Amino acid sequence: MAAPFPDRPWGSRTGLLGRTVSVFAATGAGSALVRALGPLDRRILQRTAGRYTALGPVGAPALLLTTTGRRSGQPRTTPLLYAHAGDVLYLIGSNFGGEHHPAWTSNLLAHPEAVITIAGERIPVHTELLQDAERKAEVFAQFEQISQAYTAYRGRTSRELRIFAVRRS
Repeated sequence: MAAPFPDRPWGSRTGLLGRTVSVFAATGAGSALVRALGPLDRRILQRTAGRYTALGPVGAPALLLTTTGRRSGQPRTTPLLYAHAGDVLYLIGSNFGGEHHPAWTSNLLAHPEAVITIAGERIPVHTELLQDAERKAEVFAQFEQISQAYTAYRGRTSRELRIFAVRRS
């Protein structure tokens, strides 16, 4: 068994702030604000090596994912929430419920090797798109526990949300 991934959420999802942000993030305005905070979140996560996020102490399990651009071949870094399962992390391509898959998911399909920055560590990883419908449903339920926004995101789009398993390389 591989070493477990670190897990260091900042704050509490079940506290008043965490619950409020979860409800707000599920709205169109909340999704727009979180999307707009993306560049700032990327910089904060980079400067703190994945310890802190622009979302604040809301218990959001955040990391930085650095992929290889499928067309450019250049590194592309994206702040994401994750579901933690010990030696496996899960990432979901919700794109806030948009009609198109986020670019990072296409990058992983083309180049499944990536690097995550989480809780002060940079870790080389291998990713795999989940195919099993039952497993995808179980993992999606984990994301719904993180934030009810994921239920709203799934309801906004007709596309199937891509879910990736992430393991140490």
